[in-house]
Amino acid sequence: MTTDITLAADQGERIDAYLRQSGLATRSPRVVPLTGDASDRRYFRILLQDASSMVLSLYTAAFDYETLSFVNVARLLARMPVPIPEISGHADDLGVLALQDLGDVTLQAHLGAATPAEHSALYRQAVSLIATMQKRGDELASPDYIPYRIAFDVEKLAWELDFFTKHFVEAYRGVTIPSASRAALQEEFDTLTEMLASEARVLCHRDYHSRNLMLHEGKLYIIDFQDARMGPDTYDLVSLLRDSYLDLPEQVVGELIAYFLALKGSRDTEQDFRPRFDVMALQRNLKALGTFGYQTTARRNPVYIQYIPRTLRYVRGNLAQLPQFGRLRELLSAHVEEFR
Repeated sequence: MTTDITLAADQGERIDAYLRQSGLATRSPRVVPLTGDASDRRYFRILLQDASSMVLSLYTAAFDYETLSFVNVARLLARMPVPIPEISGHADDLGVLALQDLGDVTLQAHLGAATPAEHSALYRQAVSLIATMQKRGDELASPDYIPYRIAFDVEKLAWELDFFTKHFVEAYRGVTIPSASRAALQEEFDTLTEMLASEARVLCHRDYHSRNLMLHEGKLYIIDFQDARMGPDTYDLVSLLRDSYLDLPEQVVGELIAYFLALKGSRDTEQDFRPRFDVMALQRNLKALGTFGYQTTARRNPVYIQYIPRTLRYVRGNLAQLPQFGRLRELLSAHVEEFR
């Protein structure tokens, strides 16, 4: 085996062991480390002289393949079907999952070179996949699949907003929130979470944005779906259209919302749907700021700092569109100047 850079000893040993166990060590494999995501998993491309490449996903510990959330959700999505990477092998004791190599072109990366027509077609494709997951998710509902046993309930949504307060406002911005302000903020967050948790639930990918959609052989593939759960029908659409990693013109956002409602055959008009979309976007983007703060301060990973200004703009826009959260805007803007 050859490698492009020196791997951490444990990772290199696990990869070597997997290549030996799978018989790939005899085929002159070359290991190329890939850029990771915000998780603890690490990814490596295995290049082979006489076969297609593959990607190894290294977990932090051994796992049980049959109960692994990624595998469980993959089986559900394959039944719909929606495009996802094939699982080509695994080694439970090594914490290694072998996946189809979809290449390096995310939707985010491709859009910089896409024509307006390609851009529109890809986003309509992405929206149609959400509609399929929601429709087929209802039809395939079963407690055999993990997502149907967990949801964006009050507890989960509240935890994410607390994560924002702790890791963005306090840790990243260095703000100390007085107890009276904290109590008032909690009241507003309670209203927000109860509103969202009371909505009818559908299957949600949970992190459906331009970096988790790969362009492979002319179509989009969905990745990073292991945290799927039940939640509002606005959730994945918000993740896609209020994406912290890129901007979409407001006209395009409106057109794609209308397209989504048409695909669903929804009785909701855009005027009915849009306020629910904006409320979901408010919670989702606050949660994203918490993630970026956490990655920067706790994980010492500065790559997400560049996405904070856009996400702050989203939250400011959400608050401006939601007069019922005027008190929340007042409380937040006392500590985050971009919301003023």
